[in-house]
Amino acid sequence: MLLFCVRVIHRGFGVKQSKMENNASEVLLKQYVTDNASQHPRKHDTFIGYGTAGFRTGADLLDHVMFRVGLISALRSKSLGGKAIGVMITASHNPEPDNGVKLVDPLGEMLAPDWEKLSTSLANLSDDELPQAIIEKLIKPYSIDWQAPGLVYLGRDTRPSSVALAKAVIDGIACIGCELIDFDVVSTPIVHYLVASRNDESLGEPTREGYLKKLSGGFRRVCSQGKEKTRYNPTIKVDGANGVGAIVMKEFADEIDSDIIKIDIVYDGSSGRLNHECGADFVKVNQTYPPGLITPEKAIRFISLDGDADRVIYFYFDSNNAFRMLDGDKIATLFAEHLGGLVKQSGLSLSIGLVQSAYANGSSTNYIQDVLGIPVSCAPTGVKYLHHEAMKYDIGIYFEANGHGTAAFSSKSLSLIKDAAKSGENPATVELYEFTNIINSTVGDAISDLLAVEAILYSRDWTIEDWDSKYADLPNKLMKVLVKDRTVITTADAERKVVTPEGVQSKIDNVVAKYKNGRSFVRPSGTEDVVRVYAEADTKANADKLCSEVSAVVFDLCGGVGARPSV
Repeated sequence: MLLFCVRVIHRGFGVKQSKMENNASEVLLKQYVTDNASQHPRKHDTFIGYGTAGFRTGADLLDHVMFRVGLISALRSKSLGGKAIGVMITASHNPEPDNGVKLVDPLGEMLAPDWEKLSTSLANLSDDELPQAIIEKLIKPYSIDWQAPGLVYLGRDTRPSSVALAKAVIDGIACIGCELIDFDVVSTPIVHYLVASRNDESLGEPTREGYLKKLSGGFRRVCSQGKEKTRYNPTIKVDGANGVGAIVMKEFADEIDSDIIKIDIVYDGSSGRLNHECGADFVKVNQTYPPGLITPEKAIRFISLDGDADRVIYFYFDSNNAFRMLDGDKIATLFAEHLGGLVKQSGLSLSIGLVQSAYANGSSTNYIQDVLGIPVSCAPTGVKYLHHEAMKYDIGIYFEANGHGTAAFSSKSLSLIKDAAKSGENPATVELYEFTNIINSTVGDAISDLLAVEAILYSRDWTIEDWDSKYADLPNKLMKVLVKDRTVITTADAERKVVTPEGVQSKIDNVVAKYKNGRSFVRPSGTEDVVRVYAEADTKANADKLCSEVSAVVFDLCGGVGARPSV
């Protein structure tokens, strides 16, 4: 068997580093992959694809996939001259028995599309096919010197299954011989930050402590400026979804003076299951608060994170004790209004725009365009598409309605803002610079977004009611229609128009025309044979009726199965 010289160094936060050196031939590499893959064999024929969220399915199906991700991550780093690549083990907002993994490219962005396809291919090969495929599909086509240095950053969420799955990733990395830094339990956005800042140190110190200090420092400086606030309430209650977000939030609470903000963390993982009847996805989907909050408190801002802390949803109880939710659309408009205002006051020549998916509420789009005067672009569903479109602006804000999003700052904007803020003469420019510290622009980051929202409310001396009152969401409805084959449905115009089957879009247009403020679109699911139908209208009753009628059109013309939606 091929032998490696392994050096292990222990660092803070339980970090482990392994560096392996070898001079073996491809023949010996294939043999070593064969021997180690036998410890993580493919035990089933279930197809597992790399989608927008990476690989994600039941945890018991993922051991062989994780081993292969370890191989891929090491080779990805070597193909890019040894730049850091991230591996995050998580299933985000999914139930605790699920798990998943995704790779993070050097700038903190999602994995390149061609490597997504390769990852899917390699994950679904037989054990016998794997060693040769590593050579033929990766090493040769990409001219990878697999004996060159490489670097992989590894993180995992709090799921019980993540420990064994991390071991499989590490075994895969060991086959290739690559430096590994294991950050143990950590949020997904921190892994994105660490990778990006390791490859571009101008983005910050590439450590967990560096992440905490950068975000909390910017927040403290914004919230220690200006006159005394009369409306802003510094008390928040954070739902940690019984996940890693609660852990990171506690670390921020230690970093931030309680005189600035008082943080009460619930669903902190001390009891209860991950994402079970708590967290951002539960609040958004059910449009209600977690049942464990037995006594809703007025005048308190509640913030729900998801399992890996990359989604955030705000909610509160109004004077009539009614539940009010502020989702990704509301957060996006708050970012746009405040950052747009700071850009104008700074006098800097920077373009700013907002990117939404088709699921964004029509009222938010109208408010951003017509009231704020900020351009809005629409991109296909999925944060990788929104992020790509946002990078066309100097400051590109993007959020999905589920609370996943951020503001992406271009290199030009970061340089101009930093230089302009040095003199300290223009308070707007100084504050804008601090927001480049608060906001993790590499990816949607629930805690970064939370801090940015709180800093904006503080700066404007707003209550959550002030924020919520800027526009009213149109009532909306989301339904699923079972179909024989979802691939018969294709879309265009950022998934807002059906191309095939022919005639479907005209039927939808005819139905929508009957309803005031009506809008509806349909899109095939990326993972199952269902079509998702979204509709909004002037009243809840009309939104429900519109959604049902469009669902019936899909059922009739797109090969629906089971019971036809009632209209």
